[in-house]
Amino acid sequence: MQGYDLRDEPWIPVRLRSGETERLGFRGLFRRAHEIADLELPVPPTAAGLLRILAVMTAAIAGHEDQRLDDAETAQDIASWYTLRQRVLGQGRFDPGAVDAYFDDRIPPGRFDLFDQHRPFLQDPRLLQECVDSQGAPNPSGVNKLVFGRPTGVNGAVLFGHFTDLEPVSVPAAEAAWHMIAQLYFGPAGQCTPRRVTAARAGSGDAAPLRKSVSYFPWAPNLFTTLVLAVPSLQTGTDQQAEDSAVWEGELLHPLKPLPSVTWPGRLLTGRFRHAVLLVPSADRQTVADAYVTWSTHEKPSPAWDPFQILDRRKDGEFQPREADGSRALWRDLDSLLLKDSRRDVQRPPALEHLPRSLRSRLRVRAYGFDQDGQQKDSVWFQATTPPVLQWQEEAHRTMAHHVRRCHTAAEDAGERLEFAAMVAWRIATDTGIDTSPKSKIKIDRRRPGPWAAAALSRYWPAAERQFWKLADPEETEAPVERPFVQAALECLDEAIGPANRADIRVARARSRARAILLGLLSRPATD
Repeated sequence: MQGYDLRDEPWIPVRLRSGETERLGFRGLFRRAHEIADLELPVPPTAAGLLRILAVMTAAIAGHEDQRLDDAETAQDIASWYTLRQRVLGQGRFDPGAVDAYFDDRIPPGRFDLFDQHRPFLQDPRLLQECVDSQGAPNPSGVNKLVFGRPTGVNGAVLFGHFTDLEPVSVPAAEAAWHMIAQLYFGPAGQCTPRRVTAARAGSGDAAPLRKSVSYFPWAPNLFTTLVLAVPSLQTGTDQQAEDSAVWEGELLHPLKPLPSVTWPGRLLTGRFRHAVLLVPSADRQTVADAYVTWSTHEKPSPAWDPFQILDRRKDGEFQPREADGSRALWRDLDSLLLKDSRRDVQRPPALEHLPRSLRSRLRVRAYGFDQDGQQKDSVWFQATTPPVLQWQEEAHRTMAHHVRRCHTAAEDAGERLEFAAMVAWRIATDTGIDTSPKSKIKIDRRRPGPWAAAALSRYWPAAERQFWKLADPEETEAPVERPFVQAALECLDEAIGPANRADIRVARARSRARAILLGLLSRPATD
């Protein structure tokens, strides 16, 4: 029966270094990785997941002489592993014979077929028998449940098209593969299609491992280098004794039995899913007409630090991955990507450690994020890329790394003070019962901030970004950095208040008080 073999079907959109765009399968992507400038996936959560999948494949394909990057014995000697990686990078491309050997010989037949009867790629064929109603009839979730942005149920919001559960529209097989990957890495918690493994039918699941997170990758001028750098070094916390396998290599796990330990790199990057998916193809195997999306396990996940995430210290002292925020620009994370992990509150992604010196001046950072809550709500996804800033990492350019932190701190301080000043100004302008003398204390109600704070901040952050990149220059490392951000905040405050309102005496007093609050930042002693 005809399938949809992801090894050779054109399902991954890429942009070549020549500027042309194409779609490639796994095989073509690896064979031509040195010719590819970028992935062109329109769903950033898919790209975040796919890069982890590709990193595991890269580790199994890339090597020098008789050693591969996934060799556990070599990886335990970190110096030897980095030497091996440098030799792989020096080759400039993946060996076509190694690519074919991986896809044709190492992996069992059918494992890359999206519709294989026994082991479809990243799917669980048991759902056909286990996701059934009380009468034993198939109970699929619907194709709308698979595709991010489509409404499901009665009250689902229409985000990217007019689709309903009563009139579902089939999805091209390539796009279904994108959304399947996104579901496995970013899917929701809570109610889902019931799955009957024993006599009981469980109908709720846990959040996917990357839900509401943002991922950071070192980004090179070609995909070959990007993928080699995406292979993480052996990490503490992984089981170095157990045999490693990617999810498409090993056997299906029993949903009610304990999970295997996290091993490197396969289970670390592809073995922590909390969802199970099964796609139902159309007759011609070119589209997906229906889908099952349910839980894969309720076992407590093993702790693991994903190598592409920043960790922030919570108030209780524990670390958690930095959450994605659709309103937060990538430059505001830059100091966390440049400074070493010696700080007590932030740890930078392991994937950004020990980058080759010869490549630093050309390496950018690519971020993929999905602003979500921990349950069901999806807000916005995004991707962003920095200029080649990894040349400024602390171990390579300490002065510049700390200068970037000074700039970021000054920008954040001015933004926080702007929000407070705008709320104070609104309170003074609208509450006739308060003392407006210069030294009076003004209490604000953050539940009723007034319109000026949001209006000022919406203007401030783009302006602050422009100032940041002007200052992010090695020639500016001795320059004072506070005044440009305060000046930008003052201008945004005036724009938010508006020239017509400033003619009112109370508004004029409010504006004067707010400006004084902002200018107070310039009287503080400078800090590193």
